[in-house]
Amino acid sequence: MRLDRRLSRVLHALLHLDQMDGPATSELIAQMLQTNPAVVRRTMSGLRDAGIVLSIKGHGGGWSLMRPLDKITLYSIYQALGSPQLFAMGSDDEETDCLLAKAANAATSDALAAAKKQFELSLNCVTVAQLAEGFEEKTRASGER
Repeated sequence: MRLDRRLSRVLHALLHLDQMDGPATSELIAQMLQTNPAVVRRTMSGLRDAGIVLSIKGHGGGWSLMRPLDKITLYSIYQALGSPQLFAMGSDDEETDCLLAKAANAATSDALAAAKKQFELSLNCVTVAQLAEGFEEKTRASGER
């Protein structure tokens, strides 16, 4: 199963958008994320629909933040991305008549649901602004951006 890296990539892009004086084109974001501009547009459109970013068309246009980073939780971004599946695990044959298989499936499903709930609760406790805390200090110390 391919890893879904959209959450960390979008967080990276939002942190950069916050540092910019104007909108960033899909091409510029694609260069930052080492991906294709079409992938950026497709991914950012979900964030636009969720009211996290704004897209401005035409010359001088691009993507901008609609809200300050301290008003954007990691959970809101996760939801805007369609709440990607966390694990490559699942239940066995859902159509089984075997009571033992049903018990195994229920245990697996319950554990996965509990893990997803805990993950979502954790995401809801962190804002994108918190990721940037100490950024300037770290930048000066490392000499990079």
